[in-house]
Amino acid sequence: MASIGIIGSGFSGLSAAITLADKGHEVHVYEKNEQIGGRARTKTVNNFTFDLGPSWYWMPDVFENFFGKFGKKVSDYYELERLDPSYRIYWSSTDYTDIPADVNKLGDLFEEWEKGAKQKLMQFMHEAEIKYQIGMNDFVHRPSYSIMEFAEWQVVKNIPKLHLISDFASYIRKYFKDEKILKILEFPVLFLGDVAKRTPALYSLMNYADLKLGTWYPKGGFGEVAKAFERLAIEKGVIFHTNTPIDKVNCEGRNVVSMECNGEILQHDEWVGTCDYNFFEQKLLSKEYRNYTEKYWDKRKMAPSCLLYYIGLDQKIENIRHHSLYFDSPFEPHAEEIYDNPAWPKDPLFYMSAPSVSDPIIAPEGTENIVLLIPVAPGLKDTEEIRERYFNVMCDRLKASVGVDLREHLIVKETFAHNDFVEAYNAFKGNAYGLSNVLKQTAFLKPSIRFKKLDNVMMAGQLTVPGPGVPPSIISGELVANEILKKKNLKAPKQVV
Repeated sequence: MASIGIIGSGFSGLSAAITLADKGHEVHVYEKNEQIGGRARTKTVNNFTFDLGPSWYWMPDVFENFFGKFGKKVSDYYELERLDPSYRIYWSSTDYTDIPADVNKLGDLFEEWEKGAKQKLMQFMHEAEIKYQIGMNDFVHRPSYSIMEFAEWQVVKNIPKLHLISDFASYIRKYFKDEKILKILEFPVLFLGDVAKRTPALYSLMNYADLKLGTWYPKGGFGEVAKAFERLAIEKGVIFHTNTPIDKVNCEGRNVVSMECNGEILQHDEWVGTCDYNFFEQKLLSKEYRNYTEKYWDKRKMAPSCLLYYIGLDQKIENIRHHSLYFDSPFEPHAEEIYDNPAWPKDPLFYMSAPSVSDPIIAPEGTENIVLLIPVAPGLKDTEEIRERYFNVMCDRLKASVGVDLREHLIVKETFAHNDFVEAYNAFKGNAYGLSNVLKQTAFLKPSIRFKKLDNVMMAGQLTVPGPGVPPSIISGELVANEILKKKNLKAPKQVV
């Protein structure tokens, strides 16, 4: 059997490890931090359990399909609850909308705002579903080595249905005029890595994921999902090594012959890097083995970083939802400060997660577990003074909308931003959401999963195909694992009972 080393225990690393171990290979996962899960780590402070990373559980089919390949179900490992309403949007301190989980009820809501909008929503969602099915059943599972993968008839015949050339902003405005409807539909695009006018209309598939497939919550928090992947990996025989940061890669000829951690030599037949691609290539590989130059990376368009606050309050807050989006400030200026003229936003939109609304076990009785998030440009100067200033900005706006001044009820307050993303994950420019999903950084135009000058190492994760987010990362790890399994010179696996 082959001995395979995987760097990083995020979802791409975990899915790669499970897929390879399931085929009878010896798999070791090396994680620089103390906890398995990559960005889906948790932290418990004063009996408040915070999800440090992902909090939106979308595309439940991707999770179910993955576990199904190993004869398992999601419900074997964690309990899911569909949130209804899915989330709340604040238009001002006194005006908000709860987004229903039922798309027909959402159509009724749209109809109140714009005559004929319900029927238009159904047509829009029909086209979004087609894109989702084509994208998730075909496109995302391709290794994207070259454009020729997308030249076969099965792909070409579907291209007109994907609206690759149309921009998202123009596309949705062919259907709707009402500003609230437009903002609801543009919301997922903010985290894809550009403004709607420069994002392909293909990504209306995210509206299908949002409004039709729904927003779910794994009981106990998103950390339970990472634990589920870890459990399945252990069941398959994967061996984990925590507190093991890789600090050197040794190459000879066309192979990685070893990697090092604090002077310890690690040797495997095959390697998968699921850590930050830029860090692995630019910091660990010697120059002659790199796929890309520093100049290449500096020209990449990045999705946002974010400024996060983990808050424990000494009381409950009445009439709040699990997820709340604060669109009580102008949308366009903030987006421009992320993508066009990188700067700390003057008047930011923000997001509030209050998982204790749905789940009492993640906070002490009578308290509230809150996470606040501002999407911001990567690469900004990050100081404690800046963090405190934005905390006060959000507290003032929250006081106006929910009637509680968070500053007067703090039990826990911790922050996380650019410097922490670099420290915890070696994140390029302190990014949170990977590469932007603009057309020129899609599929074969993303950083490649394979190296031109190395044969026994591949890359997976949010800086390569298919892209950022938990479901794409799961697919990325599985995709790379399957490419390794295709190798003709791969050592035969042990017999799996």
